[in-house]
Amino acid sequence: MSRIDNIPQTMPIPLFVGQGKIEYGEKPVPVPGKGQLLIQVKANALCGSDRGQFYDGSKTTPGHEAAGIVAGAGEGTVTAIGTPGVVFLMDFCGECRNCSQGFTNQCLNKRADYGFSNDGGYGPYMVINENVFFPIDPSIPLTDATMLLDIMGTGGHAIKRAQLVHKDIQSVLVAGAGPIGLGVLAMAKLLLGHEMPVFIMDFVQYRLDLAKQMGAIPVNLANQTVTEAIQSAGYDGIDIAIDTSGKTSGRQTALDALHQRGVLVCVGHGQELNLNVSSDLIATERAVLGSEYFQYHELAENHSLILQNLPYLQQIITHRYGIERIQEAYELFFQGDTGKVLIEQ
Repeated sequence: MSRIDNIPQTMPIPLFVGQGKIEYGEKPVPVPGKGQLLIQVKANALCGSDRGQFYDGSKTTPGHEAAGIVAGAGEGTVTAIGTPGVVFLMDFCGECRNCSQGFTNQCLNKRADYGFSNDGGYGPYMVINENVFFPIDPSIPLTDATMLLDIMGTGGHAIKRAQLVHKDIQSVLVAGAGPIGLGVLAMAKLLLGHEMPVFIMDFVQYRLDLAKQMGAIPVNLANQTVTEAIQSAGYDGIDIAIDTSGKTSGRQTALDALHQRGVLVCVGHGQELNLNVSSDLIATERAVLGSEYFQYHELAENHSLILQNLPYLQQIITHRYGIERIQEAYELFFQGDTGKVLIEQ
């Protein structure tokens, strides 16, 4: 095993003890085994899917949007010590039917979900299998590199899922203006063209103002319906709608806004969607798709995009905290008046 000098034997870690409380403890710094890398974590982004760990507690160290530097390498690895990069959440086998076709987010023999089943990016160090590490250009700040994950990755994958069904997209609706919704907005502009009209609906004015700044048509559901906003902009309906809210009401509103041949892509986990199959699907030839995270190979595609569009994408990050303020960061994040929130180490 090779490693950088001065790696400590133990490390301080945040303990998610439940009931919205984070305490601090200590763990041994992990040692990478065969095929594994030791990552010195420099940044990890907060995510709405952390809610369960924050309120219910977690036996593992959370953090599934990690960026850092290779600090140690086990036998059989090829990544150089000091390489900067990001960590793909899902440890895919690379050999099953789905992986062999590139569907690494649907691995049939998944080995880990870093930050959930295995210790994640809120510790100063984490051990990962080398196949989930993606090296990045050193010119990209590691805090900004986290956007390659849930922001660009998940957002872009949802757009690509819709494109499988709808080849001539002329309008987009995003349900929810949280970080994932802002990521969908950004990727819609980058993948479909900056002139693409993207409506985004929410109740939080802070996030809607940020979305407008990024080129969206904001719809505050407290004082306007989506139908009113769409019609006032000169549209009869929407080609693709992407739900990031996970709420039944959000999904239903998005579905109802679709034109004939429209596509609803569900990204946010959560509640149900109720369908009248004849009118909602058959007569209109609409489609409803799921979109889970993204595929590892998409990191390379998005790496080129972040290099070309970093100032635009940086708008999504609104707050940065040190690890000692992680409690404060989560409390603010779950109140809603933020874009993407980062923990820096």
